[in-house]
Amino acid sequence: MFARVALRSGAIVPTLLRTSKPCVVAAPKLMFHTSQERLGYKLPELPDKVRMGFIPEEWFQMFYPKTGVTGPYVFGTGLILFLLNKEIYILGPETMHGIAIFGIIIYSIKKFGPMIAAYMDAQRETQLKDAYEWKETQLKEFTDNVEEEKKDMWRLDGRHHFFDAKRENVAMQLEIEFRERQLALSNAVKKRLDYHVDMENLQTRMQQQHMVRWIEKNVVQSITPKQEKELLDKCITDLKGMAATA
Repeated sequence: MFARVALRSGAIVPTLLRTSKPCVVAAPKLMFHTSQERLGYKLPELPDKVRMGFIPEEWFQMFYPKTGVTGPYVFGTGLILFLLNKEIYILGPETMHGIAIFGIIIYSIKKFGPMIAAYMDAQRETQLKDAYEWKETQLKEFTDNVEEEKKDMWRLDGRHHFFDAKRENVAMQLEIEFRERQLALSNAVKKRLDYHVDMENLQTRMQQQHMVRWIEKNVVQSITPKQEKELLDKCITDLKGMAATA
């Protein structure tokens, strides 16, 4: 009763707060926040040690510097007796049920715990393997993307060369087109000149042929029958003379 009155009045709580010190050594390190990122954190291979199946070892280590080895056990026994003595916890049928259930739980843990632990470890290893594979895949993908970006940057750095080459190609195409048009013009002019030369040659040839025919016609017309007969007799005489000498 006095203990409950003291707790309600608040006389003991400030005293406990002033005299008690936090056990930083026994507390897990993951309970404290630090500004540094825990990069590359590796999961523990084995869980922390416990006593009696469920009480953490750190709780016992917390009592050793001040109470010695028997401190945790005396504290636990005294706490149970205090709860029973002050009737904070009253024994009843539920207590036996709780003890039975607690025994069943302990038996299940001892019996099926290793199998469940092995199954969970296998699942964890599978998940870790999948996570590492996914990580490697993502890293490879990101690395490839970085390389592609570097290649794109390299291509962008050389784009002025591309534009220069493009300008030179356009200039060459214009020069080729200009020369082709000049060649076409020269061919057209040559064809026109050849046409005029052929016309002049044809006209000259026609005039020559006409002149030759006109001269032959006039020569033939100027020969009289008497001259033709004399010329024919002279040719026969020449032929006979040639035959006699042969």
